Amino acid sequence: MDLGTLIGVGAGAVLIVMAILTSGGSMGAYLNLPSAIMVLGGSFAAMMVANPMSRMLGIMRYVNQAMRTPDWQEEKVINELVGFSDRARREGLLALEDNLDQVEDEFMRKGIQLVVDGTDPDIIKNILYNDLNQIQARHETGIKVFDDWGKIAPAFGMIGTLAGLIAMLANLEDQSSIGSGMALALITTMYGAIFANLVLIPMRSKLEDRDNEETRAKEIIIEGILSIQSGDNPRILLEKLVSFLPPRQREVIRQESGKD
Repeated sequence: MDLGTLIGVGAGAVLIVMAILTSGGSMGAYLNLPSAIMVLGGSFAAMMVANPMSRMLGIMRYVNQAMRTPDWQEEKVINELVGFSDRARREGLLALEDNLDQVEDEFMRKGIQLVVDGTDPDIIKNILYNDLNQIQARHETGIKVFDDWGKIAPAFGMIGTLAGLIAMLANLEDQSSIGSGMALALITTMYGAIFANLVLIPMRSKLEDRDNEETRAKEIIIEGILSIQSGDNPRILLEKLVSFLPPRQREVIRQESGKD
């Protein structure tokens, strides 16, 4: 569970409420069910028009993807690849098949199997990068959903404001209601801005981070598999793979592998 997302949304909501109260406002004046329905329901309906129904009804799977913190175990993956490289140089590529059942990562297991089968390096590269491209395409779908929704929600806030202004102008002879009517009209705009900037746009950014993290993990595996097939020295392979990681992680992996 990514606590940063929960804390961020919660803290943002609390700070907005505190700002309202400390400015002398009343929370009751900022609560309006029709405005919330206009922004939440209206923007969701627009997204239903723009996307397949199954995608929008399954929106929670994208939320879950953003809310969880995956552990790609890059250090473990690199050590496994270096171990495969060492064994391949000592016993040959066919010896790697004995350890395939112990490989937890399906993507890596597929790549090692292609190497054991004697597949051409260019074909292996094409197959693995095609798999990676498909993963990225699925991620891009979720990112685009929240990107589009973050643009549509403020627009429905404006629509609600226009509806409120029309209703106010239609009853213009009652001048005592103009101030409260204008305030009510603007609430919908505020709801749209809060929903977009506190939830939707940050959620899109979080999904982009998840995509970058998985892409890096998969590229480490691809580079390792191609190096194993080409017969690279395990020490050279290690240096290739740790270059994908931040400097603070590199020395730890070198020490664990015993090749520092």
